[in-house]
Amino acid sequence: MKKLKQWIAAALAGVLALGVLTGCGQSGGSSSGSLESIKERGTIRIGVFSDKPPFGYIDSNGENQGYDVYLAKRLAKDLLGDESKVEFVLVEAASRVEYLQSNKVDLLLANFTVTKERAEQVDFANPYMKVALGIVLKDGGITSVDQLKGKTLAVNKGTTAETYFTENYPDINLLKFDQNTETFQALKDGRADALAHDNTLLFAWANENDGFEVGVSSLGSHDTIAPAVKKGNDELRSWVNDELAKLGEEKFMHKNYQETLLPYYGDDIDPEDVVVEGGALE
Repeated sequence: MKKLKQWIAAALAGVLALGVLTGCGQSGGSSSGSLESIKERGTIRIGVFSDKPPFGYIDSNGENQGYDVYLAKRLAKDLLGDESKVEFVLVEAASRVEYLQSNKVDLLLANFTVTKERAEQVDFANPYMKVALGIVLKDGGITSVDQLKGKTLAVNKGTTAETYFTENYPDINLLKFDQNTETFQALKDGRADALAHDNTLLFAWANENDGFEVGVSSLGSHDTIAPAVKKGNDELRSWVNDELAKLGEEKFMHKNYQETLLPYYGDDIDPEDVVVEGGALE
């Protein structure tokens, strides 16, 4: 019995010592997502979409492309000296917050609309885009939300569209999906009468898909899209804000628009209705 007590005491001492050493190791290193840890790693991990053209998608060569990706590469270049030093982490709308909270990404550039509820879970930097909700459907159909009552509306989980219709239109049947490809396919094959999403996405999609139109171009409040960091990561958020301000001096986001959005939008959309330059709304 005496030897057993001695063994238990020794084991507990070992556990305590290991805990102290582990704690010292954690406190001595830089926290995940800090500028120091990013520079030590040599890459910045940025969450983007893989299925939301023209904002974040994978092209035919397997490369990340889009409005968000264009900005991500520039941030990596200015922070780490090389645009290739960005590690793209593919996210879905419903997983964006979790990826920040669990340190899977340092920064989100996944077309993330700023809302009061989300700001309680993440910290948003200054905006780089304007957005509102819209509704797309087959040509010659619905032109107001009231016409959707009793019908089926496709939305993505974890989006402002899901929240808006859940709170304001409980008599509209929502068909929910994780991925954009699934949502738009449901509209194409008739499982949904219409689809609600960011109007900036719907303008491009309707332009690329014959037989469909944006029946309601602006719905609810006009919002902004902004980068997001983990709650409390003021250092990285401040750096992003300073960077957006510097990029505004060279009209970088307008260049981004010309390269990534104009080929999808054509001349039908005014860039000033979409682009936020320098991180500040005029």
